[in-house]
Amino acid sequence: MPLLGCHLKRAPSHKVLCRFCAAMGKLQSKLKHSTYKYSRPDGIIEERIQTKACLEYSPAHAGSVSVVAALNSDLCVSGGKDKTVVAYNWKSGDVVKRFRGHEREVTKIACIHGSSLFFSASRDRTAMMWDLRGPAQPRQQFSGHAMVVTGLAVSTDSSQLCTGSRDNTLLLWDVGTGQCMERASISRNLVTHLCWVPQEPYVLQTSEDKTIRLWDSRGLQVAHVFPAKQHIQTYCEVSEDGHKCVSCSNGFGGEGCEATLWDLRQTRNGICEYKGHFQTVASCVFLPRALASMPIIATSSHDCKVKIWNQDTGACLFTLSLDGSGPLTSLAVGDTISLLCASFSKGIHLLRVERSRGLELQEVAAF
Repeated sequence: MPLLGCHLKRAPSHKVLCRFCAAMGKLQSKLKHSTYKYSRPDGIIEERIQTKACLEYSPAHAGSVSVVAALNSDLCVSGGKDKTVVAYNWKSGDVVKRFRGHEREVTKIACIHGSSLFFSASRDRTAMMWDLRGPAQPRQQFSGHAMVVTGLAVSTDSSQLCTGSRDNTLLLWDVGTGQCMERASISRNLVTHLCWVPQEPYVLQTSEDKTIRLWDSRGLQVAHVFPAKQHIQTYCEVSEDGHKCVSCSNGFGGEGCEATLWDLRQTRNGICEYKGHFQTVASCVFLPRALASMPIIATSSHDCKVKIWNQDTGACLFTLSLDGSGPLTSLAVGDTISLLCASFSKGIHLLRVERSRGLELQEVAAF
């Protein structure tokens, strides 16, 4: 990949010099200022300003990015208001393939990690299955909702797909045939997110009615309802071992704006709360255990901040502010040290966890 977008093939020497100078100008414009808070070992919280040159790759989308998910340790899949689904190599900064088929904004992405298959949901009331090794058209389409599809989860064996919508309905699909096998509807259950529990027949769901439900896919029945929160639940994520989950709350001015840890084996009260954001928390992830001596999670919010938390104590370990990004819409683990963060105004941010001076988070690229 040419450095800083300079193309030097067969150019006269004076043109090379002009382009080099232009590239240097671009480098200056790519210096990013971000603020972050760091919790020192002695308990004192320092606020620092970091100014770093941030690589800017070719943008994945024209306009805001609604969602990003990791397909493998090199590729991510994203969707946005431009109606496209994009497979992107975030290590090289290249678009691998652009998929078209949705008629409105893409709202959710669900990947089968390590597979070439993935799924998307949209405001056009459909979900679609795509194959990275196939054509740029959908391999399967799932139509059955009356409103925007806001939840999307695929089973561990990739044989079933669960979709949820603002129409208060969950649908269970056979991935191979595209046929709807089960339908369930609960009054006022406006679905905000779905997550399949690894190696289990259960699907976790958050809702605008402020509840978190655990569904049994065998018959699509509610297996458990967690104690209701005070605010709309926007998102949920399940740990790799399937034992714990985190849900996120909407809010404003610090009211609400928290994430909550739950034990799926106890299913009574939340274990821990993570408070510190000032606007809606839109996404959360469990971070790889190799990163720290304690289990940690990360959250992203409409307040432009990504925070790292001690999972057990609720202490905020680090805060990175992505200034000018607008609301942060989605968060995904790229590899053992990298996070991908989708935003409303600045595309997708590549973040790297640094451990040289304790636990820190730095933006290294955007696309």
